[in-house]
Amino acid sequence: MPKVVSRSAVSSSTDAQPTASSAASLRVYYCICGEFILVIDKSLATLPRRKTDNAIIIRSKDSDDGKARVFKLNAVAEDPILLERYPSNSSSQKVKDFADMTVLIRSGGHEKQYRFHCPRCSLKIGYQSTPPPVKAAPFIYIFSGALTQMQGQVPPDAFDGENDL
Repeated sequence: MPKVVSRSAVSSSTDAQPTASSAASLRVYYCICGEFILVIDKSLATLPRRKTDNAIIIRSKDSDDGKARVFKLNAVAEDPILLERYPSNSSSQKVKDFADMTVLIRSGGHEKQYRFHCPRCSLKIGYQSTPPPVKAAPFIYIFSGALTQMQGQVPPDAFDGENDL
């Protein structure tokens, strides 16, 4: 066999303008246990939040209102949860268990959630409004404080509103 010799040169310039691909960096998020959960094209801190539970809203489908985010979610789907919202003048939150789903009762209507949890520690990560797979619904909601950018570090908002879930 003949001997193959190859040479390559790498050049870079500090004066060069950044390209679109170099400016568009991906953000990686981990569960509190350290498991990789989410990679997304924008910081979660800059995304809008839901008023009902302060969950982070990730658009998963294009629409007239906006373009879908580029992301990959590494989480396990759970059985659906039906949230019934009681009148705002009532002060307690109730939980009912049925054969096929758990019902959480909050103020103001009802909603069905298809939740996702961490594959390692089963911590609840987020939910969507339609059955799995991920991105089947127009939005994915990530629970506030469920993810961190520093592997093995608990985010400061991890325990905010823990009684609301």
